[in-house]
Amino acid sequence: MQTVRDIMTTNVDCCTTLDNIYEAALKMKQDNVGMIPVLDNDKLVGVITDRDIVIRCVAEKKPNSTKITDVISTRLVTGTPDMSIDDIEELMATEQIRRVPIIENDRLVGIVALGDLAVRKESDQRAGIALSSISEQHNQIQH
Repeated sequence: MQTVRDIMTTNVDCCTTLDNIYEAALKMKQDNVGMIPVLDNDKLVGVITDRDIVIRCVAEKKPNSTKITDVISTRLVTGTPDMSIDDIEELMATEQIRRVPIIENDRLVGIVALGDLAVRKESDQRAGIALSSISEQHNQIQH
């Protein structure tokens, strides 16, 4: 059985509570991501999303130098590396979120995004098609 550990992104760029909005937005641009975890002494204290920046900063005409802690989302929904893929999918659907920080021993170890699940599903579908094709060939040879 595949677990979250098998599909999560482990090379995650983070911000700290000392960063500002500009620094978070720059990391999002450089990494081509829509969410950055925010750490305080290596402990996850929040996340900042592109939507947080737009709604809580740009739309309110706050400067780029605004402290990240004024804008982050602190209501955290997290997962663990040993969760099943079905469990993480259900969590994301129930909470209506696109990305889930993955925590192990109180430390951030990865992120699972909808894209990670989509790649897995596509891979499963390709494997199913290949298996089906192999089975058909095998059946034709036997007859």
